[in-house]
Amino acid sequence: MPKMKTHKGATKRFKTTGSGKVKRFKAFKSHILTKKTAKRKRRLRQPGVVSTNGEIKHVKRLHQA
Repeated sequence: MPKMKTHKGATKRFKTTGSGKVKRFKAFKSHILTKKTAKRKRRLRQPGVVSTNGEIKHVKRLHQA
């Protein structure tokens, strides 16, 4: 059976930390920014972590390198 290919979309969107957590970037930061407060936009800059175990497993499978 051939090797599984890395999902390129997942590679661009997620990073794995040293401890094995999956880091993601937050949505709602691309356009219509005038009505969003500066505080909200600042918080959107910070990376988030994929939280549920099922999603982590799914992302890691797509993201294997």
